[in-house]
Parts: sequence; C-alpha cells; structure tokens
Amino acid sequence: MQAPLISSLADGVLRLTMNRPESRNALSLELSAALNDALTAAQTEREVRVVVLTGAGGAFCAGGDVKAMAAGRDRDLTLTERGGRLRARAEPVRLLHEMPKPTVALLPGAAAGAGLALALACDFRLAVDTAKITCAFARVGLSGDFGISWLLSGMVGAARARELMMLSPVLSAREALDLGLLSRVLDTAEYPSATEDFVRRLAAGPSLAYGHIKRNLNMAREASFGASLDSESMNQAICMISEDHREAATAFAEKRDPRFVGR
Repeated sequence: MQAPLISSLADGVLRLTMNRPESRNALSLELSAALNDALTAAQTEREVRVVVLTGAGGAFCAGGDVKAMAAGRDRDLTLTERGGRLRARAEPVRLLHEMPKPTVALLPGAAAGAGLALALACDFRLAVDTAKITCAFARVGLSGDFGISWLLSGMVGAARARELMMLSPVLSAREALDLGLLSRVLDTAEYPSATEDFVRRLAAGPSLAYGHIKRNLNMAREASFGASLDSESMNQAICMISEDHREAATAFAEKRDPRFVGR
C-alpha cells in the first residue's frame, strides 16, 4: 500500500504531501495520524525552517472520508469517544496554526471541509486558478470541526462565516482570494515556479523572527492591547539578542544580503 503521507526535507523546507489521490486526499485515520506525527516532529526540528502542506493527484484535500463514515467506521464508538477521536484528529490544525515557523498550503486543486480548515490554519495559501473552495460540512449534514468555525470567523467575520458554513457555496479561487481566504492565485503555467520561489524566499528568511511574529499575531486575536504590547516587547527583545539580528545588522552595514541561520 502507498504511504498516506509523503514527507521530504530539503534546503530547510519540509514538504508534506497528502497522498490519497483516489479519494482527493480525504482524511483517513492513517493520514490524520501521519500528519499529526510529522507536524509534531517539525515543531522542534532545527533543520525545518518552513513547512509546506499540499496534496497529490491535482487536489489539496476533500476533507473527511465520507465513504468511510457511510460504511460505519465509527459506529461502535460512544458519543464521548467519537468526540474525543475527532478532537485528536484535529490536532494538525492547531500545530499548523501555532508552529513557530512559517506554514504554507499549496492548493493544486480542490479544498473542502476539514481540508479547507487545514489550509486556513497555515500562514499562507497559494492556489492554482482552477482550484475550488468550499466548506462542505452542511452538505453532508455536519456542523464542522478542525477549527473551521474559529478560522473562518477570524478571516471573513461572523456574518460571512455563517453564509459559507450553512450554504456551502463552491467558490472559485478568485472568489476565495477576494474574500481573503487565499493569499495568492496563480495560473497553471506559473504555479510550479511561483510557489517554489515563494517557499524558498521564506526558507531563506529569519525563521526565529518569523516564529515570534506568529506568536504576536496569534496573541493579538486573543489578548488585550496591553497584553499584546507586553508580549511584543519580550519577543522583540529575544530577537534583538539573536545571531540573525546581528547578522542582518552587519549585512546592512556591509551592503549585502544577510545569511540567516534561525538562531
């Protein structure tokens, strides 16, 4: 059997490819577990400077494995057990959102349901212009999980989130970009090279500072202004004594590009 997740690390970029093309990379139990393991390890691996999540076979991720649900995969679980399993399977979304290094979702095609949530949890979402985006949960009689409600509300506001969740319109990539759900939309011809350039630029950047930027921005959604000021000041102080800051200051004086090492 083929591995449900393909992992490769090169030049600081950890590329995770969901590999169930026959089901548009729907999230089986095995795929969810593999994602959780890979992202947990990436949190602390110094060699990993950027995490890229994508899908095989021309799709990003169709969300939950509805065929497995219909076959009664979880029929013997109690309600409490079912809720606990769903929460555990959603852990990759939290890891992508909170990881102290940049995360990038590359969408070569459709993202739906929990698959859309995985993309929204990343810092950046780059999609080919033929990609389709939809919440999808209501279409199969579900309320949604994987943090989709929190992520959507933060990006598009409560009113638009209700519309996207309840009516589940299928959005084109351009429509999703206009709503703020995507970072960039690229035509088919430029997609491979443009996404590679984008990821390489991030990998060459100040990964230590990136991590503190993410912490600042995440706190800004959840804390008071005063608490955010306190956190920003401490994170800035940490960055100011880093090797990366010293290198950047030296490079500025020498009129050259800095060489960041993530320390």
